[in-house]
Amino acid sequence: MENTINIVKHSGDIVAFDVDKLINSLRRSQANETLIQQIVEQVKTELYEGITTKKIYQIAFKMLKSKERVSASRYKLKKAIMELGPTGFPFEKFVGRILDYESFKTQVGVIVQGHCVQHEVDVVALKDNKHYMIECKFHSDQGRFCNVKIPLYIHSRFLDVEKQWEKQKGHETKFHQGWVYTNTRFTTDAIQYGTCAGLGLVSWGYPQDNSLKYRIDKSGLHPLTALTTITKAEKSKILEKGIVLCKELHKNPKILAEIGIDKSRHQNILDDSLELCKEH
Repeated sequence: MENTINIVKHSGDIVAFDVDKLINSLRRSQANETLIQQIVEQVKTELYEGITTKKIYQIAFKMLKSKERVSASRYKLKKAIMELGPTGFPFEKFVGRILDYESFKTQVGVIVQGHCVQHEVDVVALKDNKHYMIECKFHSDQGRFCNVKIPLYIHSRFLDVEKQWEKQKGHETKFHQGWVYTNTRFTTDAIQYGTCAGLGLVSWGYPQDNSLKYRIDKSGLHPLTALTTITKAEKSKILEKGIVLCKELHKNPKILAEIGIDKSRHQNILDDSLELCKEH
């Protein structure tokens, strides 16, 4: 029987190392099974009491990147969303793109008149009789969660907006709802309040069949920050041009030359972008 090794999560929680969780995360990257087993064996040799999940991720990512670039891009998805920062606006655009893909008509970063005051709303989404006010809470630190104060605040703003929306012609039959999207997690109290108040909540892993992770894997809407073939500085320049998805980058290859990327690198970047666009 193997000795239990305790590891430290981003939140600071200490848990026992679970090899099955590592295997499952590597399988989601679609790496081949032989490589997955090699990575698992390498991680096992480097385990020690109190090792961080960040260190385990770095070991696995380095091996993936050296053998299967696109799998490495899929594996770093959570980190890639963190890299959309620091302002949070690219994350708002990213959420808008996901909803566009799901046939919503969206507006990002708009001023909406409420019953009492105006509100700056991250995303307004409309489809059929559904009309959503969406707030995006972006964190550049995986250890930061959305506590109950966030849905409390968003719900009060939504109620003011909803009261004004209901006065508009044609809105009598529409279903209005407030939503909160975050790239990290909600606390238990935040989920409890949001559910009770009728707010929609979406985080990295919640709810299981509608989470950011699930929807990105299903749609192929990977952020361009997932690419391992471009530098951090190059990613920032592309984001400044309003491009947030690998899919958008593949459709606009001229941007690579515009920001000064050598032509010899273009094909690898575009090939990886196309592979990440595939729906699953």
